Amino acid sequence: MIPPASPEHSVIVTYLETLAELPWETMSEETVDLKKACQILNRDHHGLDQVKKRILEYLAVRKLKPDGQGAILCLSGPPGVGKTSLGKSIAESLGREFIRISAGGLSDEYEIRGHRRTYIGSMPGRVIQELRRAGTRNPVILLDEVDKIGADFRGDPASALLELLDPNQNSTFVDRYLDVPFDLSQVLFIATANQLDPIPAPLLDRMEVTSLPGYTETEKLNIAKKYLTTKQREAHGLKKSQIKWTDHALETLIEHYTREAGVRNLEREIGAVTRGIAASIVEGDIESSKVTPKAIEKRLGPKQYERDAKVSESLPGVVNGLAYTAVGGDVLHIEALAYPGSGRIKLTGQLGYVMKESVEAAHSLVRSRAKALGIKKRAFREQDIHVHVPAGAIPKDGPSAGIAMFTALASLLSDRPVRHDVALTGEVTLRGLALPIGCLKEKTIAALRAGVKTVLIPAGNAKDIPDLPEEVRERLEIVPVRTVDEILKHALE
Repeated sequence: MIPPASPEHSVIVTYLETLAELPWETMSEETVDLKKACQILNRDHHGLDQVKKRILEYLAVRKLKPDGQGAILCLSGPPGVGKTSLGKSIAESLGREFIRISAGGLSDEYEIRGHRRTYIGSMPGRVIQELRRAGTRNPVILLDEVDKIGADFRGDPASALLELLDPNQNSTFVDRYLDVPFDLSQVLFIATANQLDPIPAPLLDRMEVTSLPGYTETEKLNIAKKYLTTKQREAHGLKKSQIKWTDHALETLIEHYTREAGVRNLEREIGAVTRGIAASIVEGDIESSKVTPKAIEKRLGPKQYERDAKVSESLPGVVNGLAYTAVGGDVLHIEALAYPGSGRIKLTGQLGYVMKESVEAAHSLVRSRAKALGIKKRAFREQDIHVHVPAGAIPKDGPSAGIAMFTALASLLSDRPVRHDVALTGEVTLRGLALPIGCLKEKTIAALRAGVKTVLIPAGNAKDIPDLPEEVRERLEIVPVRTVDEILKHALE
């Protein structure tokens, strides 16, 4: 009778099996064909010209120097703009295996570096496990949502990623379970993130950030026509002759049933309409369907959003501000109201510390220029001012609200309406200068989506105008301003 294996024996056997199954020398044959790569990128993604250009440059360098240590790409942008699918397209164009590792919610350092074999239930880290399954040591590994990595008493995964993503160190990466070096230098790492602020600075320093802005309405329409409707039709088993989408129907979906920077919710709504038509065909009610705006309202219910998110009329103290959030750009209505009091300022709308300071700086600037603005000094002594940003359930903070706050207060106290078709972004100094801001693409796209006609930006951001989408540059009047005097000249009626 063979005695049962001891726990120590089982651990050793599992360890040896892991060592034997790792691809120590096995590599996928890499083929770098720039024409093929360009075709794949254009086939799977609409627009994103700057991102595609950067990816093709990376592949060109790989072709010239296959053993070189390239940069770690970090694709940054709001949800639904195609970051993960770009990683798949890169892997396909190279002929490599594709591995996706979700970094969102990771709070255990051992998930990256592995557990020591002395612990019960020990296992290798996620990277070694995925390499073992893929059977090759040069795959494309996508680290999804690195901005959502956590940290607790079990260690900091972001610190573990420093060694993993450093080309000078990962050639001798030591997983604690294996306890022997494994060469990760041939792995192509790509990271994705919705926001860069939560990523630790040392980790961000190891990556080259490429931003993916949100889509304009025209781009969404083209994406829906070329990709989403076909994808959902095939997913629901319908023939091409059984469902036909009109452009007007897709425009209605985009304008009144979704409000996002990407196209994920748009695809979901297209799927809901397609699913309803498929059910009607199976039940025998119809043989085919032409999707019109009336058909969409019948299947999805009343319109969820109105197209214009801008202020509906020109009023003193009411301004269209522009903000950047995790889901892309957005228009914030800033409202200021004055009533009899003793000169106090009240702030509501869940404003963060930075935005509160912007209000205080803007108020001081307005007081210092009261005479030039035609404001009586007693207005500051005999009135209280209430500044409110609607949607109070949502916390708001950021360093680019100073211009909008100044305009709202100057308009209110001088009793001059702010043009309702103007939006503003930028920080302001006590000297009255407009300071540059970031995420201009996302903010201008939000302004276009909201029906704004003119956007005032700091003069320091004029260099970013050529990088804006063509539709934004054609349909928006973008005015660079240097001082608050220029701002009031364009913003007030």
